[in-house]
Amino acid sequence: MRRHSAHLTHDPAVLPWLGANFWSRTGGPLMWRDYDPKTVREELGVLREHGLTMTRSFFYWPDFHPEPHRIDETLCERFADFLDAHTEAGMGTVPTFIVGHMSGENWDPVWRGGRDLYEDVWMVGRQAWFASQMTRRFKDHPAVTGWLVTNEMPGYGRIYQENPPSSDVVTAWAQALCNAVRAAGGTQPLSLGDGAWGIEVTGRDNGFSLRDTAEYVDFVGPHVYRSDTDRPRQHHRAAFECELASVTGQPVVLEEFGLSTDTVSAENAGIYYRQTLHNSLLGGATGWIAWNNTDYDDLWDRSPYDHHPFEMHFGITDGEGAPKAPLLELAEFADVLRAVDFPRCTRADTDAALVVPAFLERGYPYSRPADRPLIFTSLHQAYVAARAADLPAALVREADGLPGHAKLYLLPATRQLTTRTRRELARRAEEGATVYLSFCSGEHPGTRGPWFDDLDGLFGVELQLSYGVAEPVTDDVLEMTFTEDFGPLAAGETLTFPVAGNEDSRAYLPVVPRDARVVAVDAHGRPALLVRATGRGRTVLATYPLEHMAARTAHVNPEQTHRLYAALAEVAGAVRPVTVDSPYVGADLLRHEDGRSFVWLVSQSPEELTVRPRAAGALHDVSTGERITDVRLAPYGVAVLELT
Repeated sequence: MRRHSAHLTHDPAVLPWLGANFWSRTGGPLMWRDYDPKTVREELGVLREHGLTMTRSFFYWPDFHPEPHRIDETLCERFADFLDAHTEAGMGTVPTFIVGHMSGENWDPVWRGGRDLYEDVWMVGRQAWFASQMTRRFKDHPAVTGWLVTNEMPGYGRIYQENPPSSDVVTAWAQALCNAVRAAGGTQPLSLGDGAWGIEVTGRDNGFSLRDTAEYVDFVGPHVYRSDTDRPRQHHRAAFECELASVTGQPVVLEEFGLSTDTVSAENAGIYYRQTLHNSLLGGATGWIAWNNTDYDDLWDRSPYDHHPFEMHFGITDGEGAPKAPLLELAEFADVLRAVDFPRCTRADTDAALVVPAFLERGYPYSRPADRPLIFTSLHQAYVAARAADLPAALVREADGLPGHAKLYLLPATRQLTTRTRRELARRAEEGATVYLSFCSGEHPGTRGPWFDDLDGLFGVELQLSYGVAEPVTDDVLEMTFTEDFGPLAAGETLTFPVAGNEDSRAYLPVVPRDARVVAVDAHGRPALLVRATGRGRTVLATYPLEHMAARTAHVNPEQTHRLYAALAEVAGAVRPVTVDSPYVGADLLRHEDGRSFVWLVSQSPEELTVRPRAAGALHDVSTGERITDVRLAPYGVAVLELT
């Protein structure tokens, strides 16, 4: 199966995009009032010295558009100088038009008067006029390498989930704004700047649908700032959201990510950047824009920093312009991108698919939005486990009919499937695939148990559930003991898993095998893993919600689901191109269009590790060409090698 690897195509001089969201330290969002050409050039110079190729910039809307039919020409002159400074530095920038939300506060033009930004026709017209005016002024400047319509419009147009607009309204608004940019002559890559926080990525419907707006944009830009209770899950969060954001097949740019150094140590800030950059690259991102370029210590008494003080210290440089740990990580990442000639690389194909249920993104009649967080977190945890198993997996959408063909399909803690998908999975198993599903009862009492037809027939069992009653897991740890060899797992071997969940989801599936064989039992002798041979393939049922239980457990990874996934891959004949014995190290492969291959090794260990990767070929240092056998990885370190 092909994994998403789409790249932007515009100005090769600034591709791939590697940069920072930019407000000068002279004024933050008010920088255009306090514009200092010398300071701006100093700030850009530091970024360029560390390998960055571009910035994302902002037309602070209340200042640039002070009256409904007037643009502030003085500020436009300052922005033109800002563009010139980029050209002098050999950099590009992506201007953002409707900037009323920023860093924990919303700012309106004085003339808005409470008008709705999506449905008031006059108000939409003023936004479109402003975007077209700014495009006409700057479209021909060589520093402009892209456009963004807004900054996090879901937090400005209508506040998050309080009163979200409908998707048809948002899509019409997006069409109007994007058409205004195109009609004004903007040919550079264009996107919305909404953060990709809509239903296809998060399971929450905020009106912004990647599918519905794909016709009008050229790339998708996730903004990722989520927190977790497990460090490897946190390190893979941006990568996982980039995978989900690739639903339209368009290039994915990690448009915002970062952290305030008021909240973490300098060392851990660097680690987070390192992990996010490399893991999101392996997750299909082909551009990265950090939040943000500098700290704002001198602006402590201005909004938003007076009430969101941690917002002062998201910078990759400090308030004097000196590089912080995140910028040093960006510089090292830039070196890697150059060494592998990243714009001509794509992710290697894979034999494994991680199935995204349609219930994440579609509001079927009387289905519950409360199901979606379970789907998201179980998939996220499965993604982390697959990484620990060195099993690259393509995300495939049930809503798209499971495109492509895999040898192994993973359905982690999957409670809901459409009837069509249930039959398609049975057909693919008949044709030779391995279909794995772990049972999950769900996190609420409505229609407990599997929400698809004939689980018995698909897995060769007879379920023994009582109506409406969850079968509780009373153990604190699940012990899964194998009664026969299963891939590399030998008979008599025991895997242990954390038990977690609420009164509805902390439940197992009692079954009696019919034409399935039991390959593992729990500590009470009950079937825990069953295999049914069908045609040239097989179906595999875990009677416990392994991934859901792990997802609801803090500080759990690496947990032992990775060993089950590695065994499933062997049974299915799914190739793992590079493997490492340690579950703390994930391995993956990129291929260059000239035939070269590059191996990534990413450690989730807080300790230094030395590993010996196994691959079909020899590994070499990408810089020196020296043959490498053992690889030393610093704590949470990354190594990139060439495979020949």
